[in-house]
Amino acid sequence: MRVLKFGGSSLASVQRFAEVAKIVQQLTTTDRICLVLSAPQGVTNTLVELTDLAYLGSDFRPVLQQLQQRYQQLAEDAAAAFPAATLEQVQQIALQQLAQLDAQLTGISLLKHCPDHIKAQILGLGEQFSVALMTSMLNASQVQTVALDAVSLVKSSGDYLNATADVAASEVTLSQAIAAQNAQVYVIAGFVSSNAQGETCLLGRNGSDYSGAVVAASIRAEACEIWTDVDGVYSADPRQVKNAKLIDRLSYDEAMELSYFGAKVLHPKTIGPLARYNIPCYIKNTLNPSAPGTCIDNAGEGDALVKGISSLEHLALITVSGPGLKGVVGMASRVFASMARSQISVSLITQSSSEFSISFCVPQLHLSAAKKALQQEFELELQTGLLRPLNILSDMAIVSLVGDGMRQHRGVAAKFFASLAQARVNVVAIAQDSSERSISAVVEQAACKNAVKVCHENFFSHIPSIDVFLVGCGVVGSELLAQIQRQQAFLHSRQVKVTVYGIANSKALLLDNDGIDLQHWQQQLQGVNQPFSLAALSQFAQQQHLTNPVLIDCTSSEQIAAQYADFLAAGFHVVTPNKKANTASLAYYQQLRHVAQQHRRRFLYETTVGAGLPVIDTLQGLLNAGDELVAFEGILSGSLSYIFGELEAGVSLSEVTRKAKAMGFTEPDPRDDLSGMDVARKLLILAREAGMKLELSDVEVESVLPAGFAQNALTDDFIAQLPQLDSAFAERIAQAAAEGKVLRYIGEIVEGKCKVAIKALDLSHPLAKVKDGENALAIHSRYYQPIPFVLRGYGAGAAVTSAGVFSDVMRTLGWQQQV
Repeated sequence: MRVLKFGGSSLASVQRFAEVAKIVQQLTTTDRICLVLSAPQGVTNTLVELTDLAYLGSDFRPVLQQLQQRYQQLAEDAAAAFPAATLEQVQQIALQQLAQLDAQLTGISLLKHCPDHIKAQILGLGEQFSVALMTSMLNASQVQTVALDAVSLVKSSGDYLNATADVAASEVTLSQAIAAQNAQVYVIAGFVSSNAQGETCLLGRNGSDYSGAVVAASIRAEACEIWTDVDGVYSADPRQVKNAKLIDRLSYDEAMELSYFGAKVLHPKTIGPLARYNIPCYIKNTLNPSAPGTCIDNAGEGDALVKGISSLEHLALITVSGPGLKGVVGMASRVFASMARSQISVSLITQSSSEFSISFCVPQLHLSAAKKALQQEFELELQTGLLRPLNILSDMAIVSLVGDGMRQHRGVAAKFFASLAQARVNVVAIAQDSSERSISAVVEQAACKNAVKVCHENFFSHIPSIDVFLVGCGVVGSELLAQIQRQQAFLHSRQVKVTVYGIANSKALLLDNDGIDLQHWQQQLQGVNQPFSLAALSQFAQQQHLTNPVLIDCTSSEQIAAQYADFLAAGFHVVTPNKKANTASLAYYQQLRHVAQQHRRRFLYETTVGAGLPVIDTLQGLLNAGDELVAFEGILSGSLSYIFGELEAGVSLSEVTRKAKAMGFTEPDPRDDLSGMDVARKLLILAREAGMKLELSDVEVESVLPAGFAQNALTDDFIAQLPQLDSAFAERIAQAAAEGKVLRYIGEIVEGKCKVAIKALDLSHPLAKVKDGENALAIHSRYYQPIPFVLRGYGAGAAVTSAGVFSDVMRTLGWQQQV
């Protein structure tokens, strides 16, 4: 005989009842069936609401009328779907239940009191209605069906509302009842049972799974099938983790660990009776009956490293500590005995090796009762100082890694805690069982979903994510979005997921929960009016539980650069070609690095100096290897490289400036390039990277433009006035040529001093041939002399700069810790 248990979601309507009846009818061709049913979806919640209303003295009759209408609608729909069904008994049971309910609720309302045994009778009514309705429908389908009375046949002991089943006693009663009546299907209510006095007891809220296991164990069933609304047990809650994977097979021990720590598919007490009698359990989907589901048995699949990640939320962590614990026999026993007397379940226990403290988790709902019980138990010790005041952390959660295969693999715990660190989750307490089948960490409730998501990503999907927020969608920003769009499919094939969740310009911020469509982002951005802010991005990242958010700043804004430290502290990596942050005060420069290190975030700015050239990475590599910067000289501006190359070819300053601006080589206002401040900022960044404590004012700058030239003019007016400088520059070019030299705009660091100037270089000089937008840098170091380390390449244009930014974005994956 097989036991099939169907939950409330499988019994939400007559259509669902009919689908269950069809599944059962198909199975009767090979097996006899014992069918365990929950109440129709929502009925038990309605019964709880009615009890609460009556207890508070409120008017419960409108809700009671809703329940009557629900029963009536189910009966009418069943009559339409199964014309041959005899529904008089169903209607009679409904009328009896409603009359009983009215009387009991009236009494509760008058007394302002609801004894537990009365509450148990009320809350168990929904299952009995399901049994009557299903029995009628199956008989109408020519399936020989008998209804069994769970209250009299399933035996239990303990609390009225959370009883423990007595399998031995139930074995006798159920076996006799089944033997006395010949049928293909035996239908019995879940959730309800009776104690030795015959009083109704409940097997705990959502205890119908437990009922199915108890019935299966009592009749030694061939198998127990738990039918629900998902295909089986998943590696994580699919509602929290989109790419959660279906688990084909679990051992009993793995299933118990997962259910105990919050797996929603299984009731924590379900597995025990099945494991005792080695009865396999299958988790199946009523809406997809052909799916194989998850098999839970004694074998499992021990070679799998980790089977699942589960979480148990809404907990409080209580710590009992003090010198009175150390070396005193029986103190731990007193702690947990006080919890047992107060009927408080303890979820996790950990004790310091010095025996100075004991910490354990209890449901947040029971915190007040737990605190009161401990204070009463240890009143004397607390008064005399043998114990410290209780340390209580509220709003906590437990994240657990479960799998039999963890015993055979090293480094699982290290990878688990590295994942929690990656998710920026603070671990408050740790526990691991001696079998090494599970390891658990207590974390803050608010961080629980992030913890589960990152752990699942590292243990199951192996597809790390980069969650992009771009501010500044001008030439470089737009090109970067185009590059990301082109590369998304390729990166996904390399097991990397890059999603752009936010795009902002100076007027608005566009956010999309599913990621922005990069083919139409311009149109979407025009339709929003939310301003860009750190608060908006932080709130979005928290709501979406993004684990690797990256802010890309493609502006030249000082205001945004001034917020980098705040973004880093809020959990964002920062990637930027904007030089303003690294050339602000030395104090801010140092603060950025401190905050990035403190919060385990990356601040990446390779493109601030050489566009796509790996200038900073190379310099940092040399310094990390013990090298020392002796001197530096370089052409650090792609726009000025182009301009001076064209000047050498005989093009006038005004003409070449117009051409460079039209080609996108210069900033929108070419004075930003011609003033030399752009090169000065790049030089300062290199100097600071080399350890020099300099400010921007320490850099000596020779501008291409005469002092005060067109200083307050509009950009177009400035360009119109540039021909005034053509003849003077033509003379300087001619003079240099006469001496066998060329003019180049050079940044140099010599003896700890930075200087930016126009220099006449011999044709043999390494920088003399650099033009056409190229950058070239000569690093003279302790290792590289007299011949310097030279980097040379294209240093201007949106494509190479965007590619350099994209490369930095990919480096945020470096925080993915692999063991």
